[in-house]
Amino acid sequence: MTIVDTRTPDPKRLIPGATGDWEVIIGMEVHAQVTSEAKLFSGASTNFGAAPNANVSLVDAAMPGMLPVINEECVRQAIRTGLGLKAKINHKSVFDRKNYFYPDLPQGYQISQFKQPIVGEGTVVVSVGPDSKGQYEDIQVGIERLHLEQDAGKSMHDQHPTMSYVDLNRSGVALMEIVSKPDIRSSDEAKAYITKLRTIVRYLGTCDGNMDEGSLRADVNVSVRRPGEGFGTRCEIKNMNSVRFIGQAIEYEARRQIAILEDGGKIDQETRLFDAVKGETRSMRSKEEAHDYRYFPDPDLLPLEFDQAYVDALAEHLPELPDDKRGRLIDRLGLSAYDASVLVSEKAIADYFEQVAEGRDGKLAANWVINDLLGALNKSGKAIEETPVSPAQLGAVIDLIKEGTISGKIAKDLFEIVWTEGGDPKEIVEKRGMKQVTDTGAIEKAVDEVIAANPDKAEQARAKPTMAGWFVGQVMKATGGKANPQAVNDLVKARLGIE
Repeated sequence: MTIVDTRTPDPKRLIPGATGDWEVIIGMEVHAQVTSEAKLFSGASTNFGAAPNANVSLVDAAMPGMLPVINEECVRQAIRTGLGLKAKINHKSVFDRKNYFYPDLPQGYQISQFKQPIVGEGTVVVSVGPDSKGQYEDIQVGIERLHLEQDAGKSMHDQHPTMSYVDLNRSGVALMEIVSKPDIRSSDEAKAYITKLRTIVRYLGTCDGNMDEGSLRADVNVSVRRPGEGFGTRCEIKNMNSVRFIGQAIEYEARRQIAILEDGGKIDQETRLFDAVKGETRSMRSKEEAHDYRYFPDPDLLPLEFDQAYVDALAEHLPELPDDKRGRLIDRLGLSAYDASVLVSEKAIADYFEQVAEGRDGKLAANWVINDLLGALNKSGKAIEETPVSPAQLGAVIDLIKEGTISGKIAKDLFEIVWTEGGDPKEIVEKRGMKQVTDTGAIEKAVDEVIAANPDKAEQARAKPTMAGWFVGQVMKATGGKANPQAVNDLVKARLGIE
């Protein structure tokens, strides 16, 4: 396979070295566990957290005479993912045996797809930023292929002083290996890419994307070169299961390779692991000579074939994907690109926002969801699914603002009450006397009292109109924040004779 360099060097992505600038080249192989109740070739459960070896069928354990049977749901999920990646769907694919020996691989081979994968080339659009000006840049990362394969088991070396244990619960679990082209040029791009990929599969429901549970993990290939030169020797960092650690590993590995090359050395092609405690990569094994896996078509599985009608039926029921949703929020609700990107970053957040925004001012709803709700969730360490404020409750707060029943300041206090105590926002406002003061006479009285008590500042404000804001603040304080801010502002200017 010939790999084509599809990006020209970008000066702002270059890494300065002692002898000049360097460019980092990154490709990623992402293993995404398919959302399915059963494994790829058996009916064993895929539930996470089961006792060791509880989810193992005779097929997974490679008992003599056991034959694999394809799980059609996994095939559907792979096709749906391919469609979400705007990739070519291959109507015919072949399962192969990838032969190697390890205690957690009971068959002595892994059933995978080698020359004929189920999904071909595709594209993912990734937003990188913001930069120093608050701008985002969209880049395209090419997808080389997506193929189905079965996972191996897990060897555990820390359970006994002299023996290793093997847990086969993951043995046979369906994986989608999504292979990118070497189009990524920085750690920020890599983090944005894996985040976007996780968002897409979560929207599609084809993988839960839980990296901490191992359902989404990545092998990261890193090399460096002088701008404009050919690809350098790459090193592969295995089994990364954290977006933050992926960024740290790339930064360290790129600078490690640059230092070696600038000292006159050469890069050895090898597999490396990332030590999160030390923040560095370390050698795992040499890959100077490629493994000979002796691939051959699995004789127990016929080629996988389906027609375009099968693909079209799946495409017809795809959900709205992040890029499409982002564009709709910008076009129809007038949201900024930044706000729309935040809101579509997770399907649960997008769903929450759309319930709040239904029939309301989209920009106001976005401000409350992003600044107040997500801010409170982040501060408390909660996910959107754990929010104590429902979309209906937040919508009611926004309605009270638009009706003029409460001011923005009162709304902040009301949100805090709903967050900590719950309840109907409208009933809380009534029972606690939180309604905004709109009585002009009462506001006039407060304005007159503040001006009368501060004649020197009144004279200064007449000479310098921007000081009117001080009087507005004092009136709001005197009324316990309940006065209508706009009415106060208008009356202060009128009393002071300010245009």
